[in-house]
Amino acid sequence: MSDNRIEAKLYLCATPIGNLGDITFRAAETLGKVGKIYCEDTRNTLKLLNALGIKKPLESCHEHNEQQRAAEIADEVRGGMAVAFVSDAGMPGVSDPGSRLVREFIRRQLPFEVLPGASAAVTAWVASGLGTESLYFIGFLPRSGRERTEAVERLVSSRATSALYESPLRVGETLREIVSALEKLGENEKNRPCCLVRELTKTFEECVRGTAAELAERYSSEPPRGECVILLGGATEETEAALAGRKLDRLLGQLLRAGLSAKTASRIASETLDLPKNAVYKRAMELEKDNIE
Repeated sequence: MSDNRIEAKLYLCATPIGNLGDITFRAAETLGKVGKIYCEDTRNTLKLLNALGIKKPLESCHEHNEQQRAAEIADEVRGGMAVAFVSDAGMPGVSDPGSRLVREFIRRQLPFEVLPGASAAVTAWVASGLGTESLYFIGFLPRSGRERTEAVERLVSSRATSALYESPLRVGETLREIVSALEKLGENEKNRPCCLVRELTKTFEECVRGTAAELAERYSSEPPRGECVILLGGATEETEAALAGRKLDRLLGQLLRAGLSAKTASRIASETLDLPKNAVYKRAMELEKDNIE
């Protein structure tokens, strides 16, 4: 296209996650035509633009100023300017700034367009060799506390393949937490298939496959290098059954300790968890007997 005109809107452009050759023709063309580019880190984006031979005004838009920038960018688009936004690598808004921009444009009913391209999570998912029927993408786990514990529990109980981003310095710790949560579901669960994908599309790209326990041991003392994606195989039907049993026992235990009869406790648990009444009552009687003994 020789026509340099471009519609006034916000363009969220996916950028390479390593190899600069992965920039799409459409993204490169758009970056060359917009009036201004907002980016997560001007230094990183400048390297990309230099490689593409593009010179454009750059403004920072990162997690600390995205809300403020969203209002500014919306005003510029309303005024007739075409504006692009890129994060450091991959798809804006996926564990990167960008989602607040989208929400602001939706709120103001202003035009925006998402240009597809590289995504570390999807690339690692396919490369892992684990099931691709469904994906549970977590991004980065909470750093600590109950939120982190609950996030890991959701991860190990998912029937889908799970994917999360992690700093190489925390890979060993995170894998050990995953193994610990798996062991609570059953001794053999620690052998759930797992994969660490690092340095995607770069010179030293690597996919390390094994069980969760094997990878936890491998990286317990020596962290991997580069940006990492951890993938965990989904839970089986047997795992789901074990989880359902634990959840039932926990609820029944709370109700029985509160002084309710087995009959009343089983009725509440059955309705809460949508489980067969007879089976729940049988389990409530067993737990009540154990408590008495």
